Amino acid sequence: MSLDHAATKPHERLAAALADDLALVNDMIRERMASEHAPRIPEVTAHLVEAGGKRLRPMLTLAAARMCGYGGPYHVHLAATVEFIHTATLLHDDVVDESDKRRGRPTANLLWDNSSSVLVGDYLFARSFQLMTETNNMRVLRILSNAAATIAEGEVLQLTAAADLATTEDIYLKVVRGKTAALFSAAMEVGGVIAEMSDTQVQSLFDYGDALGISFQIVDDLLDYGGTAATGKNIGDDFRERKLTLPVIRAIAKADVEEMAFWKRTISKGKQADGDLDTALSLLAKHATMESTRQDALEWAEKAKRSLHDLPDHEIKTMLIDLADYVVARVV
Repeated sequence: MSLDHAATKPHERLAAALADDLALVNDMIRERMASEHAPRIPEVTAHLVEAGGKRLRPMLTLAAARMCGYGGPYHVHLAATVEFIHTATLLHDDVVDESDKRRGRPTANLLWDNSSSVLVGDYLFARSFQLMTETNNMRVLRILSNAAATIAEGEVLQLTAAADLATTEDIYLKVVRGKTAALFSAAMEVGGVIAEMSDTQVQSLFDYGDALGISFQIVDDLLDYGGTAATGKNIGDDFRERKLTLPVIRAIAKADVEEMAFWKRTISKGKQADGDLDTALSLLAKHATMESTRQDALEWAEKAKRSLHDLPDHEIKTMLIDLADYVVARVV
């Protein structure tokens, strides 16, 4: 089941509930991605920002602030900050991964060039720090700057772990926590901080974002082997890029001598031929690693829902609980 065709769409209900705030975030994004001297910056940024993304991460900031009763203006700044950080990482990721499709459209590095993608990504990172400082809240600045560093660290860890058959599930989880969950958790956390919630409640928001982000990335990795073109992904990209994601890590752990030779040739040495993706899929099926990985995604979604227990009762809270189920519905 794809995210767009799920029977219920809590993401859309959340967007509707936050429509006024989202409109302000979009206005701020367009205003701050402008450049008087370098018109390529808004060209490249607009290609990605306006490509139909669901704005999930900034919505988490707006949702946390609303649920916690925040009445000031800075949740908009922080949501825009989160989207800029996310967009910057996407621009950089597509260069590193040599991707040619993002959200079903050609990537910026394909339409322009790698240099433009990297430099515009750098500009958006700088813009994100300008935005977060406007809140005059050092705790917020610390959370988001730490998240930016953690994301970069996770990407480097993934790069060094790629093609290494010794990569463990623990290393995989560190990569996921870095490159994906760090921004989910920070997005939630800063919404609670500006609303001046207790440390316990802010921790609960962090825990929700962390678990949701891990579940989200595990599902994304599953879709690389079991999704459809409707997901906007090139099926098998992770295999071709020799990334060690959870289904493959578990298949390698159960491999016999012949299977291990296959993984060494295709992943470790990068010598791939026609039909190898089908062989990889058959090995994942043989060892039921897609199903065991799906169970992990479901467990993280349950943990996310439990994390909200101590937070105020609110319609947004119900939507966030539903959102955790929605994320894993893509592979149910």
